[in-house]
Amino acid sequence: MAMSGGKDDGSPMMEMNTTPLIDVMLVLLIMFIITIPVATHAVNIDLPQPSQVPNNVTIDPIKNKLVLTATNQILWNGAPVNSGQLVSIIQATKGIDPEPELQFQPEEYASYEIANQLMKIITDAKVTKFGFVGNENFATFQKAGQ
Repeated sequence: MAMSGGKDDGSPMMEMNTTPLIDVMLVLLIMFIITIPVATHAVNIDLPQPSQVPNNVTIDPIKNKLVLTATNQILWNGAPVNSGQLVSIIQATKGIDPEPELQFQPEEYASYEIANQLMKIITDAKVTKFGFVGNENFATFQKAGQ
């Protein structure tokens, strides 16, 4: 640390040496950073239990479409299902060789929370052929010249 004894003419030093103050503040800052607990961001979701697959549901061996409507209704290839039935249907599609493609299309005013729950069901089932469809409906810009 640098120290100053004043000027050579014998007048007292009028400035305060702030170097020790800055050193103490840096040490305190490092101590606070070290002692702050690590922030964990977790979203707990209660997943539905598998239930019986309804008779009106068809499983296409090539591609299946999952739609979440604006009224928060879940449709599998046009047939209404609940989240428990969806778990069973997705498990049934996993048994088909080769695995059919699953297309997910949430409508414009569908609930984000329910869409998130459906995504959690799909990822927990480890679906390998998955895609979003209908995104072009939400494009807010147009290419030049169109």
